[in-house]
Amino acid sequence: MSYEFWIGARYAGLARGRGLRLRRDRFVSFIAATSMAGIALGVAALIVVLSVMNGFQTQVRDRMLSVLPHIELYVPRAAPEQVLQHWQQLAQDAEKNPEVKGAAPFVAAQAMLARGDALSGAQIRGIDAKLEHAVSDINQQMTEGRLDALTAGGFGIVLGNQLAGTLGVSVGDTLMVLAPQGSISPAGFTPRMRQFTVVGIFSSGYYEYDASLAFVNYEDAAKVFRDGGTSGVRLRIADMQKAPVVASELRTTMPPYVRASDWTQSNRTWFAAVQTEKRMMFLILALIVAVAAFNLLSSLVMAVKDKQSDIAILRTLGSTPAEIARIFLVQGSLIGVVGTLLGVGLGMLLAYNIDVIVPFIERMLGVQFLPQQIYFISELPSNPQSSDIIAIAVTSLVLSLLATLYPSWRASRLQPAQVLRHD
Repeated sequence: MSYEFWIGARYAGLARGRGLRLRRDRFVSFIAATSMAGIALGVAALIVVLSVMNGFQTQVRDRMLSVLPHIELYVPRAAPEQVLQHWQQLAQDAEKNPEVKGAAPFVAAQAMLARGDALSGAQIRGIDAKLEHAVSDINQQMTEGRLDALTAGGFGIVLGNQLAGTLGVSVGDTLMVLAPQGSISPAGFTPRMRQFTVVGIFSSGYYEYDASLAFVNYEDAAKVFRDGGTSGVRLRIADMQKAPVVASELRTTMPPYVRASDWTQSNRTWFAAVQTEKRMMFLILALIVAVAAFNLLSSLVMAVKDKQSDIAILRTLGSTPAEIARIFLVQGSLIGVVGTLLGVGLGMLLAYNIDVIVPFIERMLGVQFLPQQIYFISELPSNPQSSDIIAIAVTSLVLSLLATLYPSWRASRLQPAQVLRHD
């Protein structure tokens, strides 16, 4: 071990002197420890926050895609009944792509649901209950009733649990579905209405869908929304991350009047907002690490000031300015490395156990940090990603190294004669 490393480690509090020298090093070691703690806390905070944001995005995305398809093939401005006559051909053409694993018909429209004095808007999805399992997990999310009760001509409806609560209905109750299209008569505009029977209730865990989504049989939906719904084929692929690529490939093989939309397009605004928020949060929280780096810089400047006599003695014994600079480079680098490693360890410990820590704090304080009506989910998720952890660690190390340059340079410029003249 070179003497520069040994002295730098002692100044950083990672090696110990003896007697009077030990007492003189305590002050430098204390300020080094505070710098180390600041870096560790900043790194840990960054890891925990980014892990929670990753978990939030992943969980909401998975819950959304448990109800929504990966890709939709549809014909715009066409009557649903006409499109559904040929949906099997669309499905067969799509399944020629090896990534496509399932296909089912659909009709999509918006409507008003009325039950007594209760009124609520809803997104209506017409599906084939026998084939729906191939493109979504709605069958596993049923809490009451059965999805296969949606038969053609039965005019049954399956509601999200929040929507059912808003309307005050349960399985077996009836409600009115009001389509935005209707007929114009001398008496005025008359909306198209149809009575449906609630045959099931589902819970996806995603509040927006549980509060606004309803499923009916696709043939019934085509009759009610015959001149205002969108219809086509819903697809599920092997790897949902490849949805944009597969959708692009399908556009080249399908007839020109068929449109292909993947899940990243239908939810582009939400995912773009989350990504922007994540980048901004990284920059904001990186300032914590930057503040810790400035603290490290100031602590090294104080260390240089406190160790002027030692530096002068080393210079008179033959140490070169470069060797003096290396002592303080070692000190700052060790503080940065140890602080970063401690922060990574603490951050990963918290990130991987946040599902236990947060409920404990909520029970202790009697509060709920994530109201489901606002944040879509009621539990704080966490998904630590190695790319984020590496980026945080590298950022911390680079800032720590930059903070050591100026104090090391100042130490190497000290003149022994001027220092010893005042001692």
